[in-house]
Amino acid sequence: MKILAFGASNSQNSINQQFAVYTAKQFEDSSIEILNLNHFDLPLYSVDREKEMGHPELAHQFIQKLDSSDLIIISLAEHNGTYTAAFKNLFDWASRVKLKMFAGKKLFLLSTAPGPRGGLTTLEVAKLRFPSHGAEIITDFCLPKFGENFEANIGIKDEVLKASYLEKIEMVKKQMAEALQIKGE
Repeated sequence: MKILAFGASNSQNSINQQFAVYTAKQFEDSSIEILNLNHFDLPLYSVDREKEMGHPELAHQFIQKLDSSDLIIISLAEHNGTYTAAFKNLFDWASRVKLKMFAGKKLFLLSTAPGPRGGLTTLEVAKLRFPSHGAEIITDFCLPKFGENFEANIGIKDEVLKASYLEKIEMVKKQMAEALQIKGE
């Protein structure tokens, strides 16, 4: 199984990037590619820029990464109740290259934040938005209070949250195994 994972933030110390990487590592025997949004730094999208310059190569490269994966793991950072500007801009450019950018792709959506809601608002927005771009969201998981509930060498520390998270991991593994079996892989 080919997994593409990334935190939807351009912060050098993104907790969502940490969480996406940690989650991808839960899928043993998979080919994992980790994206860094800083490698997809694009000019601010506008219709005028699109007319002037067309679609940037980096937007095409992002679409190729999506297309070549079986499972996409995205941990959504939240800025003022929605996506980060870096992710929204990449999303806007990518949707101009291929509106159904997630067509036929299975997604495991995550979010985390320092606060008690864990980026839940952005997660809910993505769950509503991504299917219109072709995504099949298998499940989602929100980790509140990242600093209290997560350590890199331990993972999720809160036992109730950990149990829920592991249940979601197993759900994704099961659905992906079934999907790949149907595809004959």
